[in-house]
Parts: sequence; C-alpha cells; structure tokens
Amino acid sequence: MPAWVSKALGFLTAPGLVAAGLAVLAMGHAQAQTSDLVSTSALRVCADPANDPMSMQDQSGFENKLADLVGDKLGLPVQYTWYPMATGFVRNTLKARECDVIMGYAQGHELVLNTNHYMTSTYVLIVPRDSELAEVTTLSDDRLKDLRIGIIAGSPPATHMARNGLIGKARSYDLFVDRRHESPAQDMLADLEAGETDAAILWGPIGGPLVQQDHPDFTAIPLVRETLPPKLYYRITMGVRQGEKVWQRELNSLIRRNQDEINAILAEAGVPLISDLGDSVLDVSQ
Repeated sequence: MPAWVSKALGFLTAPGLVAAGLAVLAMGHAQAQTSDLVSTSALRVCADPANDPMSMQDQSGFENKLADLVGDKLGLPVQYTWYPMATGFVRNTLKARECDVIMGYAQGHELVLNTNHYMTSTYVLIVPRDSELAEVTTLSDDRLKDLRIGIIAGSPPATHMARNGLIGKARSYDLFVDRRHESPAQDMLADLEAGETDAAILWGPIGGPLVQQDHPDFTAIPLVRETLPPKLYYRITMGVRQGEKVWQRELNSLIRRNQDEINAILAEAGVPLISDLGDSVLDVSQ
C-alpha cells in the first residue's frame, strides 16, 4: 500500500477504514478500466475520410500529418476509423471505442475530453489578391458594402455580416454535409474564382490551406480585429473519451514537447495561426 494511503487511513475510525479502502480499490479499478480502453499497439484515430484539407482517406490532410507525428513520438503505427464529420461522428467512433483520439476538436466541447490546445486559429476573409479588398481587415469596412459574399450558413461570421448589413446579397452554403459527396468550402471558392461572388468567409484551417493549394490569386485575411461577439477564433485540441485522464495527460505532454514541430506542419499547410487571445497573427516561420 502506498505510504500516503497508510498515513491517511491512520486518521480514520474502523468504519472509515473500510470505506476508504473500498474507495481506493474502486479508484484503482476505474483507472485500470480507463487505461484499458486505449490501444497500446496502435494510435487509433477517428477521422473524416473527405474533409479536405484537414483529413483525407489518402492521408494527405494536415491532420493526417499531425497524426503521423503523434504516432511517431509514441512509437505506434497510425490506424484510422473513417466516418463523416456530421451528426453521430463522436457516438459512432470515439464513444463506440473504435478509435482513441480525434485530431482536431474545438476546446470546451462536452462530447469529448479535450487535451490542451495545440493551435488557435480564426475565420478568414478570402478575396482576390490584386484587388482593393486585399486591404480589408474587418467586416465593418465600407468596401464590403453591397458585395456578394459567400458564407457557411449558421457559422459565427454570419452574425457579424448581419450586424454590418452584408447578409442581403450573401450567398449561403450548407454547414452539415457528407463531404464524400459535397464540399461547401470548395464550391464557395469555385464561385469566387468564377466571379459569381466577390469574397468568401471560411474557417481558417480550411480556407487558408485551400487558397494556398488551389487558388494562388486569392489571399486569406485572418479576422483578428473583430471585437464584438460571437468570437471568430477557437482553440483547437485533440479529443479523447470522457474520463480518460491518463491518456489526456500523455497527449498534453506530447503537445507541449513538440509544439514547434506541430506549428511547422500547420504553417506549411497554410493554416493561419493566431495568439491565444485571438488578437494577432503569429509568425512561426522562424
């Protein structure tokens, strides 16, 4: 018995000894059960097979590269459970114990236990690089008035657009889709390329890499100067099952020790990285 347990039990009465002993045994059993849920032979990742540029079944997404990094540091091969990132994703993957970690998950979501965040990013305004719109930094800029702006329906920037009178001519794209068959982000950028819209607003880790990969004539401007709610920046973590504190701490330590390598993967992909307070763009090129 550990010394701290013996010392604590010395201050208890006989009934208390029994109760405390049972509590210690139950705690040890619960920890053993929790640890047993995580595979020790592979890094089992839950991922969308068609969520370009984040995760792809051909493993070309930047979240795939992050998984490779984590697996390499743990000395484990990476195995995937593929499932569309839509209703039922967590229930049918992580909670079903088909896998042990989701690479990208917004901090504070109750469906998972979050690790410490490994990046903070924001929504971006995407415009032609050689236009005067490339100088716009806020959605209240008068140069956006009367323009046709692409927006994902129900996303936080839509509230800012409404506040600034930009919704009337906006083109809306669906939020919840099976990305094996539809890609709102790519459709939005294709419409901008074709001149059917004048600008687009996307979540930075989607918009930034897509612009870098496929649309060199566009620029993605991080929206870090919006001061009114809702916020447009989010801290992104890895998600594990509720209660798996040992696994969470192991990943927390891995993130802390390898943050520079994580940043390098994200920067190479074109993900806009910003300060934890969401008010400035980070330069991680050094």
